[in-house]
Amino acid sequence: MIPRYSPKDIAAIWTEEAKFQRWLQLEIAAVEARMEAGVVPEEALGTIKEKAKFDVAEILEIEKETKHDVIAFLTNVAGYVGPDSRYIHEGLTSSDVVDTCLAMQMRDAGHILLGDIEQLITVLGKRAVEFKYTLEMGRTHGIHAEPTTFGLKLLLWHQEMLRHLDRMKRAVAVISVGKISGAVGTYQHLSPEIEAVVCEKLGLQPSSISTQILQRDRHAEFATTLALIASSIEKFSVELRHLQRTEVREAEEYFSKGQKGSSAMPHKRNPITFERLTGLARVVRSNSLAAMEDVALWHERDISHSSVERIIMPDSTIALCYMLRTFSESLETLLVYPDRMEENFNSSFGLTTSQTLLLALTGKGLTREKAYGLVQRNAMESWSKRIHLRELVLEDKEILEHVTPQEITELFSFDTILEKLKTSVDTIFQRNGF
Repeated sequence: MIPRYSPKDIAAIWTEEAKFQRWLQLEIAAVEARMEAGVVPEEALGTIKEKAKFDVAEILEIEKETKHDVIAFLTNVAGYVGPDSRYIHEGLTSSDVVDTCLAMQMRDAGHILLGDIEQLITVLGKRAVEFKYTLEMGRTHGIHAEPTTFGLKLLLWHQEMLRHLDRMKRAVAVISVGKISGAVGTYQHLSPEIEAVVCEKLGLQPSSISTQILQRDRHAEFATTLALIASSIEKFSVELRHLQRTEVREAEEYFSKGQKGSSAMPHKRNPITFERLTGLARVVRSNSLAAMEDVALWHERDISHSSVERIIMPDSTIALCYMLRTFSESLETLLVYPDRMEENFNSSFGLTTSQTLLLALTGKGLTREKAYGLVQRNAMESWSKRIHLRELVLEDKEILEHVTPQEITELFSFDTILEKLKTSVDTIFQRNGF
């Protein structure tokens, strides 16, 4: 089980303070690796570890002149360290620092998201079992189709989130790499062995090959994974928004005491949380497109990706963290109305038994085309006259030539439908580990 984090942790990863702290961690790791290789005096490393620090405000002030954030950072750190600062950043290029530390930030944010995904999976599993046999009308094209259960709907989402858990683990692994390979990735001033040591100290794998930067297909895969997860949360939210519609009202997001739904209409209880999640999914998806635009850079590196990533990586990880936690909480408190589900089930005049009747007729020897025509004729009359399909079928002489009134009554029996459905539900739940 991946540990849970407080809601503020994921935003804290993306602060200037946190970024510069990782930069300093990498720079010290590089000095330490070179000391272990006999290149840097041990006393110099001791001085650097003792004195190295930074001031965010001072860095930003220096950057106004340098127009270069890494140089501003190094200048600020050097002011605290003194002459031994010459060993800091020796042999490195800016992207060695920026890209490797961005990977650390993405990895750390990914670990938080993994915990949030696991939490949502737990909630979905619990509520799926709770409503395992709660009969609900299945809808295709928004129209009554055949019976299902609310538990199956939640189990479907549970399995989808399990797939996302695997995707997120893969995405975190893909981005958990560093590079200390220099200006074009050829180790002109530091060896691959130094890179490996530094990456190990930072909890990363060294990239097998890089240019001045890590290749942005990694970042695009990470951002696309976030977008896929956000899209699923949107899918779940859209379904629950539909179920809260007045005409349906099979489920409803919790409405707390003192909450107001409308400035004009005191009766309103709106699915505002699920609408908010739907909107945020659009942002995360859009950001993934920007990440894919960053894949194609000039030669061994340009800087067009940098400004994009400063926006999309914090925004997408923070937004998805909020989405996962908010949906989990909303699902925990979701109001579910089984009686209303049964009312809606019975509102379509038994038409959802049409396929069962069709198969009963073909089982008696009719061709599918003939049986379909007989059932559809009665189904269309049921729609137009709002008469239960069973009543029309019991008066259809052509159908009665093949099935008895008792068989028809049994086919349309609510108990028969539910019992058969329970058998299928048991099989599906067992197949999915419940």
